Amino acid sequence: MKIPARSLLAACTAALLSAGVLSAQTGNHSSAQSPYYGSVTMVQPSDEVKPLTLDEAIRMGIEHNLALVEAREQEQGARAQTLTSLQPLLPTITAQADSGAHQLNLAAEGFSGSILKKIAPLFPNLDFSNVSTIVKVNVTDALVNYSQTLFSLPTIDRYRAAKANALAAYFSTQSSRGLVVLTVGTAYLQALALGAQVDNAQALLQADQVLLNQTIAEHQAGTAANLDELRARVQFQTQQQSVISAEVNFKKAKIALNREIGLPAEQEIQLTDTEPYADLAAMNIDQAKQIAYQSRQDYQGLQAQIRAAQLQRRAAKWERLPTLDFQGNYGVTGVTGGLYHGTFVAQGSLNLPLFQEAKFRGDSGVAAANLTNLIEQMAGLKEQINQQLRDSILDVQSATELVRVAQSNVELAGKELEQTTDRFQAGVDDNLPVVQAQATLAGAETNLVNTTSQHNQAKLGLARNLGIVDTQYATYLHGN
Repeated sequence: MKIPARSLLAACTAALLSAGVLSAQTGNHSSAQSPYYGSVTMVQPSDEVKPLTLDEAIRMGIEHNLALVEAREQEQGARAQTLTSLQPLLPTITAQADSGAHQLNLAAEGFSGSILKKIAPLFPNLDFSNVSTIVKVNVTDALVNYSQTLFSLPTIDRYRAAKANALAAYFSTQSSRGLVVLTVGTAYLQALALGAQVDNAQALLQADQVLLNQTIAEHQAGTAANLDELRARVQFQTQQQSVISAEVNFKKAKIALNREIGLPAEQEIQLTDTEPYADLAAMNIDQAKQIAYQSRQDYQGLQAQIRAAQLQRRAAKWERLPTLDFQGNYGVTGVTGGLYHGTFVAQGSLNLPLFQEAKFRGDSGVAAANLTNLIEQMAGLKEQINQQLRDSILDVQSATELVRVAQSNVELAGKELEQTTDRFQAGVDDNLPVVQAQATLAGAETNLVNTTSQHNQAKLGLARNLGIVDTQYATYLHGN
């Protein structure tokens, strides 16, 4: 038995939709796989449908996306580390106060009985016979201590390295921001594509309903065979399955989008933007590289890491040099309850490490290995950028041609369906050509939706690889 082409195509489409094969649009991503699929600070759900534009979705993603929140925390940690590295170069001031009972052995300090006999003639009016060498005294003192490293090349370079690492953390955050824009934008576009698939499926269902009603009426009037009615009914029920599958996949896509931007899964949203299409001006690889090297945050971040590693290596080299420090204090000291007298200390010290060869060589080796590793990563990143840009340019070019062909196919399929419908209504032919023409139109419309979505995703991917997706995504999508 020959299966009508329309029914076969509809069944295959339903199977693909239910299996999630129509791109990764229906894939169930989670934050366990990647933090870019998760979010924090979720708002409370409401019973009203929330209108959601692409710009608002991206704004909410930037605010709530889990990956970007984590990147911001890491950036704050790097900035805090910079302050920790700065502290050795700043003054350290402490205050202390002590009060206690002290028992001193003067003999242990050199004031024995024989010494007292020797100095007794110098003080004839004093009686040293009853002087005890064990003295008890209550002492109270209060001091303000000051210390500072005045000059240390290793400490200075380590502080500069910490600043470079903080800059690298900033660029890492900006790179995460761009990836969030790409992730949320892609999820929004995929949801739009699935929403368009629902509209197409429902439109075809309505057309199948009209055809089924007409076929039933003609069969009852005796002008059409029972086979035509059976064929129309199978076609209608198969299209019902396609509508159900498309609606389920659309709902899943909106739930995934909610998860990425911080909305509850049960919050119903309405995508207010439409699937945009705009041609993108041609760009050669040299122009793309120039933009990428100026704008890509991962490239700039790796440059900052290399600068930090160079400073760390130089700091390891400076460890053999002397350092200049200053210490001092000022306060009062005296017998508790008696008279107090001011005291102070001011001293400078020049510290020269004479032998710490294992430490010096170890620090230098670690710093050199880290620098070499980062330089190799930079070489690999340049090749990666070159490959990504070439791939993205080809993706945009091919997607543009696919959209044009798909648009032409929809136009031709619409004309074919119009003509076959006229022939069927005029009684020239049965409904099989109409079924086949509807199958052709359904496939053409589905292909147009998919190719338009691929075209937009290709443009977002190019903007991401150029490092400008977070600032110019609207230009790449709408062509403004």
